[in-house]
Amino acid sequence: MKPKDILLKWIDAFNTADVEAIVSLYDDDAVNHQVANEPVQGKQSIRKMFQDEFNASKMVCIVENIFEDGDWAIMEWRDPLGLRGCGFFKIINDKIIFQRGYWDKLSFLKQHETSSGSDFGILPGSSLL
Repeated sequence: MKPKDILLKWIDAFNTADVEAIVSLYDDDAVNHQVANEPVQGKQSIRKMFQDEFNASKMVCIVENIFEDGDWAIMEWRDPLGLRGCGFFKIINDKIIFQRGYWDKLSFLKQHETSSGSDFGILPGSSLL
């Protein structure tokens, strides 16, 4: 599969909050690094991150653009509340080995009316600080 095809599967799994489907796309030693947070390493840690964050907030990824460059799939996205970001996915042998996301955590917390600045909730492929 092309990196773009894996990313499209990731988006489908994310938008249905299907933790097992999304985690199946990652390599066992994958790293998910959202720039507002410390990197999350390993499939089990990524699973826990998505479980916690899908339980904390309803999130939807609306794709604006998808690009592919070699082993990389790149996505520009927005959510229904207007938050925007981008994600970079390095994919080898049909598995995500590295993911980095850029988005505004403060805007996310405000839009989702969180009661504190504690670490919960995500946007595509991320955990907050």
